[in-house]
Amino acid sequence: MNVFRAQAMHGMWRLALPLTLVLSLGGASLATAQAPPAVHHGAQQRELPQGEGAWQNLIQDSSAPLLRGWQHPGLPAGWTIENGVLCKSGPVDDLQSTRTYKDFELELDWKIGKEGNSGIFYRATHQYDEIYWSGPEYQLLDDANAADGKNRLTAAGSVYAMYPSPAGVVHPYGRWNRARIIVRGHHVEYWMNGRRIVAYELGSVDWKKRDAASKFSAYPGYGLAPEGLIGIQGNHPGAVSIRHMRIRILP
Repeated sequence: MNVFRAQAMHGMWRLALPLTLVLSLGGASLATAQAPPAVHHGAQQRELPQGEGAWQNLIQDSSAPLLRGWQHPGLPAGWTIENGVLCKSGPVDDLQSTRTYKDFELELDWKIGKEGNSGIFYRATHQYDEIYWSGPEYQLLDDANAADGKNRLTAAGSVYAMYPSPAGVVHPYGRWNRARIIVRGHHVEYWMNGRRIVAYELGSVDWKKRDAASKFSAYPGYGLAPEGLIGIQGNHPGAVSIRHMRIRILP
């Protein structure tokens, strides 16, 4: 009787073992199926569900291969790059990207000198002599000391002469600020130091009204290009430094 019971229990264990393994394997498969996909950086970023492209650096350690002068190829005299920081100390030729962009996200750190005045342009073209006659501007300014800082419509972070920026977001001259520009179709957002400061629609009724009341009404092509150049203003007074400038194309 004891031998029979032992044999019976041994048979039950042999039957139960595969069932346990099946349940364990099944649980592992279920857990794997339910686990969120891993997020990869670098080249794998192009495979993310959002379809965002890989970041491209516009400024390298000692060069800027994706930038050139507005009037001449290469980096114009007066601009310098050292340890990944692009600088100028006085009026020089504006910079433009070596290719055009349609929908994109652009990020950079910028630091302005006392009374400094500069800007970042997007979707600019060579339709006119000056870059700011075609491309809308993200104003870079020493608000406390430059004349344009007296009006929020032309102060730091504004869509220059079109949409005002809020006060109290920009850091004083000599300190780094973080800028972000998002352009998708007609929708544009300006960010500064982690805060969205302006949002607008290119070509909207409001845009056209503001355009007609501004100095840009003399340039019918202003802000209308569906694709264009990224630019950095250099021909205004004062010093400006830019680092960590990168861009990615949006779907």
